[in-house]
Amino acid sequence: MLSRITRPAASALASNIKRPLTLRNHARPFATVDGNTPRVQPTPPRTRATPISHDRATFTIRDGPVFNGKSFGAKSNISGEAVFTTSLVGYPESLTDPSYRGQILVFTQPLIGNYGIPSAARDENGLLRYFESPNLQAAGVVVADVAEHYSHWTAVKSLGEWCAEEGVPAVSGVDTRAIVTYLREQGSSLARITIGEEYDADQDEAFVDPEQINLVHKVSTKAPFHISSSTGDAHIAVIDCGVKENILRSLVRRGASVTVFPYDYPVHKVAHHFDGVFITNGPGDPTHCQDTVYHLQKLMESSQVPIMGICLGHQLLALGAGARTIKLKYGNRAHNIPALDLTTGRCHITSQNHGYAVDSATLPSDWKEYFVNLNDSSNEGIIHKSRPIFGTQFHPEARGGPLDSSYLFDTYLESVGRYKRSQAIFQPKRDSRPSPLLVDLLAKERVGVVPTTGMENLLRMGEAGEQAAAAARAA
Repeated sequence: MLSRITRPAASALASNIKRPLTLRNHARPFATVDGNTPRVQPTPPRTRATPISHDRATFTIRDGPVFNGKSFGAKSNISGEAVFTTSLVGYPESLTDPSYRGQILVFTQPLIGNYGIPSAARDENGLLRYFESPNLQAAGVVVADVAEHYSHWTAVKSLGEWCAEEGVPAVSGVDTRAIVTYLREQGSSLARITIGEEYDADQDEAFVDPEQINLVHKVSTKAPFHISSSTGDAHIAVIDCGVKENILRSLVRRGASVTVFPYDYPVHKVAHHFDGVFITNGPGDPTHCQDTVYHLQKLMESSQVPIMGICLGHQLLALGAGARTIKLKYGNRAHNIPALDLTTGRCHITSQNHGYAVDSATLPSDWKEYFVNLNDSSNEGIIHKSRPIFGTQFHPEARGGPLDSSYLFDTYLESVGRYKRSQAIFQPKRDSRPSPLLVDLLAKERVGVVPTTGMENLLRMGEAGEQAAAAARAA
């Protein structure tokens, strides 16, 4: 199992070896394998950090209004897609959600930052207690009023200090009601945050559209990592499209060890070693992930393994089944969106963060709609009619709540258990549990993920433009 899972990485390593390796004089004749050996990943240097800026700040919507406010984060000029969330709490979790990569997040809650930012403490499984990923993911932050003085027993710094450390600009003192009204009427729009400069209409061409970028590639782990569960013997292959920590926690606490693979890993080639496959949330347009869609197609053709997808994972599952996705006008980002379970008639209050949705009218005949949004009637879930495969657009694991739909993890792991027992009948010696050696070799957290840079620093973009113009004149 170990050789099959690690073969792509090993092949890449072998191809880069230019000369024979020289062994050290003191080689160990025997190696001790400890499944609980802690591994510490190197922390990337924070070259993006700046002092907190309190300069004039401008929030500009492309071909739209301009809002003047005050900076309270990094002194950095960025652009991205402006979106809004109506969530009242959970701003640390929202801002570290990889699904927000490349987006400028506008909070409709008037006061943000009043309970500060907690530490990067980890739980007994090595997962972050208070964040959904190790870094702030949003390109920029816009609020009506920021609390510069915070109060909470978990807090270690202010929202402004955190934004400055992460190199993310933040703006307060703007009319977020007017911004949200514009975005609801016009749809999600490209926008820019400029710190300490006057707005220049001639720079409108500097807007960067994150939807043209494969954002999943930026947030997905670059090599497999593993998290063990001490309470069960299930083993799940997780396809990381921008996984939230609480998705992994929700699986591990229910007795499933997880091996997390890059988004484009050919999971269908190793699925027979696992008891289930899980596709996670992530940012951007699902059609950028064509390799993932192809691998899911092959997986469903060649394996009966249970599959669950959340958010982007749900959309990729639908694409793999043959359906299509659509871009919503301004998306759904909130903690209070009603979703109706079409199989039971029950309504759940859900947490959501997405700009795309599955077009349920394009589902093949062996699939059916599972959940529907009661606000805009968009699709919120799909389920296969005869196999243990389903996906939800909303987040059953929602950190910050609500937890109405968390039972879906139990539903998924019940199907995993049934699959595992059925396989034991035909393969009595089958053991899907990860070997101690595999556990020891793999990292224990996401590998090689570079923090957000706000898509592009507009100052650098301007310099590059000037250099190009100079070169053209010289030619």
